[in-house]
Amino acid sequence: MVDSQYYLPNDIGVSALDCREAFRLLSPQEKMYAHYLSRAAWYGGLAVLLQTSPESANIFVLLQRIFRMQTPAQLEQVATAAGLSAEEYQAFLVYAAGLYANMGNYKSFGDTKFIPNLPKDSLFALVKASKAFQEHPAEVEALWDSCSYLLYSLEDRQKQLGLGHKGITTYFSGNCSLEDAELAQKFLDSKKLSAYNTRLFKRQNGGKACYEVRLASAVQKDCAVDGECESCCGSFNFEDKEFTVKRGDYAPLMEKVSYCLQQAQAYAANENQRKMLEEYRRSFTLGSVEAHKEGSRYWIKDKGPIVESYIGFIESYRDPFGSRGEFEGFVAVVNKAMSERFAKLVSSAEVLLPELPWPREFEKDTFLKPDFTSLDVLTFAGSGIPAGINIPNYDDIRQSEGFKNVSLGNVLAVAYATQKEKLTFLEEEDKDLFIKWKGPSFEVQVGLHELLGHGSGKLFVQDDKGNFNFDKSKVTNPETGEPVSSWYRGSETWDSKFSTIASSYEECRAECVGLYLCLNKQVISIFGHEDQDAGDVVYVNWLSMVRAGLLGLEFYTPESKSWRQAHMQARFVILRVLLEAGEGLVGLEEVTGHDGKPDARITLDRSKIHTVGKNAIHRFLCKLQILKSTADVEGGRALYDDYSTVSDSGAHNFLRLQETVLLRKEARKMFVQANTKVNGDSIELVEYEGSAAGLIHSFTERFQDDAEQLEDQLLEMSKRDAICWC
Repeated sequence: MVDSQYYLPNDIGVSALDCREAFRLLSPQEKMYAHYLSRAAWYGGLAVLLQTSPESANIFVLLQRIFRMQTPAQLEQVATAAGLSAEEYQAFLVYAAGLYANMGNYKSFGDTKFIPNLPKDSLFALVKASKAFQEHPAEVEALWDSCSYLLYSLEDRQKQLGLGHKGITTYFSGNCSLEDAELAQKFLDSKKLSAYNTRLFKRQNGGKACYEVRLASAVQKDCAVDGECESCCGSFNFEDKEFTVKRGDYAPLMEKVSYCLQQAQAYAANENQRKMLEEYRRSFTLGSVEAHKEGSRYWIKDKGPIVESYIGFIESYRDPFGSRGEFEGFVAVVNKAMSERFAKLVSSAEVLLPELPWPREFEKDTFLKPDFTSLDVLTFAGSGIPAGINIPNYDDIRQSEGFKNVSLGNVLAVAYATQKEKLTFLEEEDKDLFIKWKGPSFEVQVGLHELLGHGSGKLFVQDDKGNFNFDKSKVTNPETGEPVSSWYRGSETWDSKFSTIASSYEECRAECVGLYLCLNKQVISIFGHEDQDAGDVVYVNWLSMVRAGLLGLEFYTPESKSWRQAHMQARFVILRVLLEAGEGLVGLEEVTGHDGKPDARITLDRSKIHTVGKNAIHRFLCKLQILKSTADVEGGRALYDDYSTVSDSGAHNFLRLQETVLLRKEARKMFVQANTKVNGDSIELVEYEGSAAGLIHSFTERFQDDAEQLEDQLLEMSKRDAICWC
């Protein structure tokens, strides 16, 4: 693998997320509400350090100790005196900013490790010359010793996240395999427990495997406590193995989250928000996903709030098994003008859904009109910031009670801006058009992807009482013409059933819906595009997708034949589908670049999008939905794995193209977020410059009230489990 993919380049893009105007327009009460929700999100987001790698929390604390005592500007003089070049010091700042932005030393988008792009001796010299080391030498040296080896190590297993020999994970102890993950899922299903807020630790007891399922909670007692009828904790025998369910994972952080949510309750705008926060508090206090689901129900009912938020163990992309959630929390302010467009899209949804290529029986019985708003992010704590979100992820709630969609406007505004000279793999004549319409076309794609992609399609379920949510005697599988013969049973969910492919498969389905429905003139018109402009938006949306499919190869690991990023795998699958459609729709060729190095060109025949392209997506999208609806894991896995295959045989040598993509890749941007702080009776917004130094500064000021206590707690939690990763 090319070494440069394990460094963040010194010229990496860093942008400040602008929310000044949105925040200014909030009332004093709304500002207080947003402040305490943000505090809850930031504290909870620190759990991601412990969810990412054994060393992440220790590296974070080391950086905090250094930068709390000296700003990046002050430390620069120290670095020069210690013999570091300007480039080496910048590389250190970029590494630190990267660790903060990803909440760990693995990229949130792609799951590869990144290490400092300066010699280890130089970095240690800087650490020793720092004021933090001068004042607390034994403490800081111990911190360095605890993480310096893993800070730089690029042994094969440590290059990426994964389970067993495939990579590093802290969702499972180091001795767990895929078989252990599957057994644990069966156990959790039997107890009607969700995996979302759990981790799994395996140990041997007298030659017998024993498993500890640990729930994230402030409470560390395993007996029933106030507010509980009975505890879900205890020891159980399952398939001749011992399982123990315990509480208290990330306990100090969950306690802080619960406290801040309690503070926010006093400033809630309505009863739904108050009840929502009460249930979230119960969830993080007791380790109850059921309470979080209840909170999510109130959240869905809280239509059109000025301050929007969500918090919890949400997305399962980074669990190698695909069912444990990474902590995230966001707080954002509604952008009213942009939200009006999304509201029109929601109003048109019932007309657009029947356009999708599956039979009516495979669609939800009723379309529960969701909130769909454009938001300016004030706070997004976790490992990364998406462009759009469709939540909650609980299948039963989405299917029968509803969901919400959000598009993050101020993220879109800066994340996808690009310079012409950095635009890879396109023909020169496509580049200006691409730059002009990339933003508007992505806005359309995000809207369709979230609302009608993730928001469409029905899961066939037989509940615990034997009742079906579809007419078994009448519904036939359009792919086979036979009656539907498989479905979800009891507590089975999409994630638990499709596990390792669930995330990427679902992203692929949603992306296909976006491609398919953007061909509808009414949709493009809702977003304000007509005539030639409408055609350009569609063309650039499809061109973006096939280019993204090629760029996706950056996130494939040939050695383990595994994908490290759900969305990029999905886009590669779509590229394969459209190449397979033939008739000159998509062209992909290997060429030599102006610099004499390998390059590639991807083209799209605009005149064939509405015919060849539409037909190909129609067929593929229908297959994806039928296999999903009917819980056909075997068929779904066979189809998806086939299109996900990266090989050197066939019409295109994708393994060689992968090397070209790595050679010409551009690092993903990092975002600097503002802080809020109480100033008398009001809340003040504190902004920072869009640079690595600005990002670092934002984090050192983020936890200044209780920094030492917080850092000690992180080190204690990290140390407690250190033995489990060997």
